Amino acid sequence: MSDQDTVQEYLQVVATVREFVEEQMELGFAVLAEPESAEPENPSPFAGFDISRLRDEAMACERCELHATRNTVVFGTGNDKADLMFVGEAPGADEDQQGEPFVGRAGQLLTKIIMAMGLTRDDVYIANIIKCRPPGNRNPKPVEIETCEPFLLKQVELIQPKVICALGSFAAQALLHTDEKISRLRGRFHDYHGAKLMPTYHPAFLLRNPHSKREVWEDMKKVMAELGPGGNTDTGQ
Repeated sequence: MSDQDTVQEYLQVVATVREFVEEQMELGFAVLAEPESAEPENPSPFAGFDISRLRDEAMACERCELHATRNTVVFGTGNDKADLMFVGEAPGADEDQQGEPFVGRAGQLLTKIIMAMGLTRDDVYIANIIKCRPPGNRNPKPVEIETCEPFLLKQVELIQPKVICALGSFAAQALLHTDEKISRLRGRFHDYHGAKLMPTYHPAFLLRNPHSKREVWEDMKKVMAELGPGGNTDTGQ
């Protein structure tokens, strides 16, 4: 077949397709029908769960080795309709004993930060990427993050916060799937499953480096501006 014949055949195909599209549009079809979307590759294992059922599932979880050394599961606490959600790395010793996130010295500082924003812990939601304390407060293993992440994703889906504040390098890097330093991540918003994510320094880091409190406060001011006046919380009332 010559080049001219190939071009002629191509133009004939194009003309046929154009005629078909115009005919469909005349019949009232604005666009061609699309095939039904395929099922998501990794559907949530908690489809249909509400926050209470999700908590019950987490409390009984034995999906990774951390269940053998934990004292209790630290699911999360606060307003489950909050516009603002804080996410840390994992429970520490105090949290493992009390079953509530951020209750030690770092937690006390976080409470002060929240209060400085004109809120209380009951106005926001606080959780961790990992729901069980790693032995010796070591960093969570990749398999532990992968195993526990569906719980956090479902929490975000149910709570639907406008803004998520990632506390510290580990939380920010795990949520954003990056190895970029917190000093480069903080100070600007990132997209995360329909919410705006603001990384900032961990309160424990601030206890060791109080000069960085100013930078955290600058981050919190951006968070407050994003939430807007009167839009910090949603009590559902």
